[in-house]
Amino acid sequence: MALNPARVFLRPDLAQVLRLVGEAGLPIDDLDEADLSHFLGLGPRNRPVGVVGLELLGATALLRSLAVDAGARGEGSGTALVEAAEGHAIREGVEKVYLLTTTADRFFERLGYVRVGREKAPPEIRRTREFSEMCSETAVLMMKDL
Repeated sequence: MALNPARVFLRPDLAQVLRLVGEAGLPIDDLDEADLSHFLGLGPRNRPVGVVGLELLGATALLRSLAVDAGARGEGSGTALVEAAEGHAIREGVEKVYLLTTTADRFFERLGYVRVGREKAPPEIRRTREFSEMCSETAVLMMKDL
């Protein structure tokens, strides 16, 4: 099935973000406080098959909450969402994107992200709840220059 990138949209509904991120087993504790203006959805607005978010921190951003419905995996949905998030980040003036993962490091490596020692995280990334509270110390920190 060919993926239509035009099906990517800004500001998915919080309930849909919580559904997809929760089903993927990713942290949701802070999502009710999150600024969804930098989150993207893929598919029908009323029931997207995937979501991803950005926390914009000046010229740096944290990519977070990439979640794709189990029935839509393997169709390029995750890649389309990451590419759309990177495009959004560039339009917002972001130069570097960071992320934390415990399971998807190989996926992100294929998209050009490189591993970075957690001790090398910039202060703005260290201050995020995801880095400082929600992700375990075993989570891999990755970065990409845009």
